[in-house]
Amino acid sequence: MDNINVNLLSKPQELILQEIDSSPLVLKNKKNLYFKNGEDPLSSVDTLKYFYFVVSGKVKIYQFDLVNAKEQTLYLLSRGDMFDVVSLLDGQPNQYSSETLEDTHIVQVPLDDVKTMVLKDEQFRQYFYAYLAGQLKSMENLAVSLSFYDVYQRVLQLFARFTENRNGKTELKLIDNLKHEDIASLVGSVRKVVNRSLQKLKKDGIIEISRKNIHIKNFQKLLDKLSI
Repeated sequence: MDNINVNLLSKPQELILQEIDSSPLVLKNKKNLYFKNGEDPLSSVDTLKYFYFVVSGKVKIYQFDLVNAKEQTLYLLSRGDMFDVVSLLDGQPNQYSSETLEDTHIVQVPLDDVKTMVLKDEQFRQYFYAYLAGQLKSMENLAVSLSFYDVYQRVLQLFARFTENRNGKTELKLIDNLKHEDIASLVGSVRKVVNRSLQKLKKDGIIEISRKNIHIKNFQKLLDKLSI
């Protein structure tokens, strides 16, 4: 399992925000957009004309199957993330759905300006490609997880990915206060099945569940379960 115990706001993402804050091109043409919790930010934007940088908040990018009423989250965007990288590269629209999971601030920049930065700003280009590599790795891990692991193992992997270890203290970040149906969407399952996995993790002494939050109680046990 890759990306265990990661720094969730990686250096490329933070540097990307610093870069757009200092770029004359971006400062000239950027627009700040603000969305309330539960809104669909993609309903009012055009990813074939504009590119978006998340400054704060959380955005779920997902696809929904009308036949079986199943939802799969593709990306969970937070500070320093960007969309839509695919449309920027191939010039084609994507049929994504989106939802803010908390109040969110996004910077909108004309797509052509971002393309110019990728071509002419060497520093931004390095950050951009590092971010792109991370996104590709994330999709690769998702495909492997959905193909080879049961829901319990997927939940373990998800928690490992979003656990941060600092000074001997472990914390679950970004997903610690998600609704259980949103966790289910991240692991390609449904709430009922995920709830059973969460209760098993609680029984095993790996997590604690309060009314609105999930806490990692024993990270080493989580890693031990992953290695089985």
